[in-house]
Amino acid sequence: MRGGAMWRIYGPVIAVAILGFVIALFLMDPAPPKTIRFGAGAPGGAYHAYAQRYQRLLAEQGVDVELVDTAGSIDNLRLLEEDFIDVALVQGGLTGVSEEKTLRSLGGLFEEPFWVFVREGVPATDFGDLKDLRVSIGPEGSGTRALAASLQRAYGGDWTNGARLAMSTREAEAALRAGDIDAAAFAASPDAAYIQALLHAEGIRLLPFDRAEAIARREEGLSSVILLRGVADIGADIPERDVPLIAAVSQLVVRDDVHPAIEAVLLDAALAIHSDKSLFSPAGRFPNANNTDLPVSKQTIRFYRDGPSFLRRYFPFSVANFLDRAWVLAIPLLTLAFPLVRAAPPIYRWRVRRRIYIWYRDLRALEEEGRATPPGEPRKSVISRLERLQADIGKLDVPLSYNDDLYRLRSHVEFVRQLLSPAGPASSVQIS
Repeated sequence: MRGGAMWRIYGPVIAVAILGFVIALFLMDPAPPKTIRFGAGAPGGAYHAYAQRYQRLLAEQGVDVELVDTAGSIDNLRLLEEDFIDVALVQGGLTGVSEEKTLRSLGGLFEEPFWVFVREGVPATDFGDLKDLRVSIGPEGSGTRALAASLQRAYGGDWTNGARLAMSTREAEAALRAGDIDAAAFAASPDAAYIQALLHAEGIRLLPFDRAEAIARREEGLSSVILLRGVADIGADIPERDVPLIAAVSQLVVRDDVHPAIEAVLLDAALAIHSDKSLFSPAGRFPNANNTDLPVSKQTIRFYRDGPSFLRRYFPFSVANFLDRAWVLAIPLLTLAFPLVRAAPPIYRWRVRRRIYIWYRDLRALEEEGRATPPGEPRKSVISRLERLQADIGKLDVPLSYNDDLYRLRSHVEFVRQLLSPAGPASSVQIS
């Protein structure tokens, strides 16, 4: 196929394909954002440390994570609903019907026990004994404060304002060590540095929840766990006995309009960060789609059941995301391209033959005109035009496979020229 002819035939096909591709690009799902905002909790807390790990892992995939310092889980939920942040760690058991309309969970990540540390010598053996003491229950907007307030209501009685002190994690730890308060409550992962420090601190003990199972049955989103003897430090025998505690499951929460690709890369990071064993759970228990109190997307359920998608396993994030968004358009594009490609060769053959056969119309007209013209000088004009026609046909360029049609035409022109010439054959056979 000659170059010019190829472009004349396949050019429109290629143009239609490019046009379809451009239209498809406009119709396909938008690309994921390059930057997201992560509600990180208070600096120095476990949530903040986890948020920094998410930031590092997502940066490796080309997604910038802007950490937003917050007061804790309650503050995170508020900022998520206000669309000020896109994702955050949230303590389980804090959401309601309003949050279910705009937020969804990417799974439970780790058990977050409710730790209550008291100074030695403080006459308290149970959480209810703290009613009249100086107790920090976390800053306003924190999950710790929300859970502590709920437990204070569950235990009943009149709790003084001194038993509801609003201190940050660092302030509460320092005040407890200094003796400025009698007790401090924290809802945190056992891996948090300040929890480990307080477990080893002299003159400070961990308050047990002997009725943890009963509390878990009554309070939604809570479970009972056991801090086994010596699990924090075998050599130092910390704790000295099994300590029953209550715990909520922290979960990764996103707005329901977060791009699916961002969900996917967050799930990958969650699996890398939270799948190890902890003091309360074996390896592989978390993350999961079971310990949540918010709706879970189908993509999240599929991830925990089957793992990352085929594309995410074998391609970088940006490539996998583009292919994942584009594959749904491949079928209509192929449906359009297949008949166009199939139709191109017949169209090409028709166009080449048409260039040859269109000359037969002129040839027939000249033959009829020559027959109707008396021999002699008047017929010479017709013969001259036949010769020009023959010269023009000689300039016609067609592929080699169509040369037989071309030479047949040239032989027919020569036949008509001889027929009309003075020395031509006497018979008058007309070309049909």
